[in-house]
Amino acid sequence: MGGNGSIVLERSRAFAVRVVRMVQFLRRQHREFVLSDQVLRSGTSIGANLAEAVYASSRKDFLNKRSIALKECSETLYWLDLLRDTGYLASDKHDSMRTDCETIRRLLTAITKTVSTSLSTPSPKPKSKARETPPSPPSLLVDDL
Repeated sequence: MGGNGSIVLERSRAFAVRVVRMVQFLRRQHREFVLSDQVLRSGTSIGANLAEAVYASSRKDFLNKRSIALKECSETLYWLDLLRDTGYLASDKHDSMRTDCETIRRLLTAITKTVSTSLSTPSPKPKSKARETPPSPPSLLVDDL
């Protein structure tokens, strides 16, 4: 369950730091708290769910955490677009944040598809070995007693 998992975890953490700094800017410069709170929650939740997936108790749990992270990523894209459309976020800042978020989304989509496919594919059944007849115990002779 590693591989791309560590890359996406690192990228999501770096993205979360960018989100926190963007929210600090929005609150200081624009006194905007409602939309910034939403993007803060969803943008930092991506990495939080991926961090939880590291210690998933099963492949199904792993997939669930990754799927939640993917949904949070999608929600974050919505809030970023809304911040741009309402004039709180300049287009260049929006585009940069959106590019990072879309990269994470693509990685998560690939990982989710891979894990989902492996869950739906039945695992091969172990080959049954022909039952061997246990050896019969040696017959005891009266002299052996």
